[in-house]
Amino acid sequence: MRPPRTTARRRTTASHRTFALRPSRTPSARLRRTGYLFTLPGLAFLALFLAYPLLYNAWTSVHDVGLSGLLGGATQFNGLANYQATVSDPDFWHAARLSAVFTVGSLLFQFTIGFALALLFARPFPLNGLLRSLLLVAWLLPPVVSGTLFRWMLDGESGAYNALLRAIGPDTLARDWLIDPGTSLAGVVFANVWVGVPFNMLLLLVGLHTIDPELHEAAAIDGAGAWQRFRWITLPLIRPVSVTVLLLGLVYTFKVFDLIFVMTGGGPVDATTVLSLYVYEVFFRFFRFGEGAAAGLLLLVVPLLAGIGYVRRLRREEREDGAV
Repeated sequence: MRPPRTTARRRTTASHRTFALRPSRTPSARLRRTGYLFTLPGLAFLALFLAYPLLYNAWTSVHDVGLSGLLGGATQFNGLANYQATVSDPDFWHAARLSAVFTVGSLLFQFTIGFALALLFARPFPLNGLLRSLLLVAWLLPPVVSGTLFRWMLDGESGAYNALLRAIGPDTLARDWLIDPGTSLAGVVFANVWVGVPFNMLLLLVGLHTIDPELHEAAAIDGAGAWQRFRWITLPLIRPVSVTVLLLGLVYTFKVFDLIFVMTGGGPVDATTVLSLYVYEVFFRFFRFGEGAAAGLLLLVVPLLAGIGYVRRLRREEREDGAV
């Protein structure tokens, strides 16, 4: 008679355990469902304003879409013909070279000047907060306003920059900065650097504040100079923030459109026609929507590769930190 009792006890115990586990599983499932419900508005927004335009652009890039086709007419599938036409266009590679020069020049000066200003504002001095707030105005202004401001400042006849050059030197220093093909790209780089420096400064300043001051104090006690402390303490510890700043700057700078469009419109003689303006001209000037969609997708390649490389680097650093 004992074995049946033991079996009954085991069944009773198992039933009690099952009954005890059910209340702990039910709330977690409800929480997951509730979390999904809260994410639905964000997912709907991404699907409507990000996924759908991107998928429609990809569909357009493999079809022969003209103005009539865009308005609802017949379209014909042409495979990779739009991509072949884009990469065989000399204007595309000219715009790609200008985008590379514009991006590298902007990032170099934005990061260098922003880092120098971050080091300056990391130390307390009178009017520190006021000056820092004034510098943020350049970043808070809309790009259209900044472009209009610099178009006036770099004007050949009534520009403030030429007036300053004439005041401190000979008249030969003044020129039409945005009309001369040799200086127009430098002019838009100058304007974009002015816009991006406050953003770099702000993020790098936050990174500098995360460094423990005791590390610098201990190094100074050991006899390390200012350059040695900067080289062996500041630079290594701020490297993750620096990589993030450069990545964000690359993504933003590579797709700049409005600032250049307001200042030069891509001219003179395509001297400032970067990839974003090239896509705009193919779309709205020549109405080659299939080729414009293909060029727009190719424009995403550089920021996408940069983002993938950054994510892989973060994961590798996390694995290394976990191993330590």
